[in-house]
Amino acid sequence: MKQAFNPYLPLNEYTPDGEPHIFGDRVYIYGSHDAENGDHFCMLDYVTYSASVDDLTDWRYEGVIYKASSDPLYPKYKYMFAPDVVMGNDGRYYLFYSLSNDYPDCSYIMSVAVCDTPSGEFKFHGYVKRENGEPLTDGVIFDPGVINDNGIVRLYYGMWWNFEQDFDYEEGLKRQISTFRKSRSEIEGAPDGVMGPFMVELCDDMLTIKSDPVRIFPRDFRGTSFEGHEFFEASSMRKIGEKYYFVYSTFKGHELAYATSDFPNRDFVFGGVIVSNGDIGYKGRRTEDQIMRVGNNHGSIIEINGEWYVFYHRHTTKTELSRQACAEKITILPDGSIPQVEITSCGLNGRPLRTQGAYPAIICCALTNGKLHYGECKGERLPHIICKNGERFLCEIENGSLFGYKYFDFKGKTSIAIKYRSGDIEPYGALEILTEEDGERIGKIEISPSINWAKASTCVDISGKSALYFRYEGSGAIDVIEILFE
Repeated sequence: MKQAFNPYLPLNEYTPDGEPHIFGDRVYIYGSHDAENGDHFCMLDYVTYSASVDDLTDWRYEGVIYKASSDPLYPKYKYMFAPDVVMGNDGRYYLFYSLSNDYPDCSYIMSVAVCDTPSGEFKFHGYVKRENGEPLTDGVIFDPGVINDNGIVRLYYGMWWNFEQDFDYEEGLKRQISTFRKSRSEIEGAPDGVMGPFMVELCDDMLTIKSDPVRIFPRDFRGTSFEGHEFFEASSMRKIGEKYYFVYSTFKGHELAYATSDFPNRDFVFGGVIVSNGDIGYKGRRTEDQIMRVGNNHGSIIEINGEWYVFYHRHTTKTELSRQACAEKITILPDGSIPQVEITSCGLNGRPLRTQGAYPAIICCALTNGKLHYGECKGERLPHIICKNGERFLCEIENGSLFGYKYFDFKGKTSIAIKYRSGDIEPYGALEILTEEDGERIGKIEISPSINWAKASTCVDISGKSALYFRYEGSGAIDVIEILFE
């Protein structure tokens, strides 16, 4: 039987900002498209994958669904940021996106493409505009989230930076003018400023707005339920029953949070954090104790066959530029709240992974040396996921480094092996095996020098569902490419 694990797409695929949607009997994931070891966000054309609603372990590649070169703004702007897709009232599928160069050099214009099928290939349709034909420029045109609410199509978008709170008025204004390429009069003329999440209704042509955009969150978060989890970007709307759930990335970057309202355009109240790509906040975990290197996050929630899931992304390499799609099962409680969920290696699998065969080491959901931080870490010695010469592995595993997996289904005495390599001529040390991050050692794998991939193993006695952690104690550094159960 096939299994799913995080990341749930092929390991050479980098599709962050995932928006999941069910069309027909399949789940489609629409996201931006990073390059492996890329030097910019979203360098590649859009692709999509889909899976049967009855089998989330088997994702089918649908191919390239839209090319940046299809937009008339190309090549002045050549990178497509986070998209979303919605079915229009005409039964066709509409792809919303915005173009960029070196961030924050964005077009700040919302582009739209259309297709008769959800799997592409989409064709350029036009730009979101006012009735007079002028492009929509109110607010910061960024990160679309689109919903067809019983025939009413609503577009959400926006961004918020700390300019107004971190700087005095004039300096904050100058930074907004520079960042968002707006005039002083545009910014000062907006009743509540240009930053924050906005909503606008669209006509059936999916381009023309029906009325002026509406800000859905307060301009000043201080003293509100949002304080500490303020809106940053990544707008996504879902309707559950008669309640609207607005999913977004907070100013902390690494977490996806949600707010709820009885209305699509006002009175939203902060609900909580759904997921952090470093598990920060889960069961009180502090920022300094993050279990994975964190960076920006973007995704949404969806119900599939009566179960709810959150789709998000994680970070690889030592930048924020090669992000991979992950997902976790979540719970919506009777009161409508969503408790924060932990990040795992099994994700969409629906059960712990089998203790049979080999697993790529990079499906770990813990990778730390206790000195991680937010964002890029070039030049630092930190454990990380990397691809070299077509191989993807854990790199710079040094003394005190921890990497781990949640969860496996153990059946008692089990032989565990790792495939690793080193470069030194002196013996290193050992990988201690744990079932908890700070738990007692239950086994040890001795490490010997090897410039080529080598295998070392030991036997442990574990029963039932359990996490599996490895902590390196020794000198030098090792790479780890595979975990094996023999």
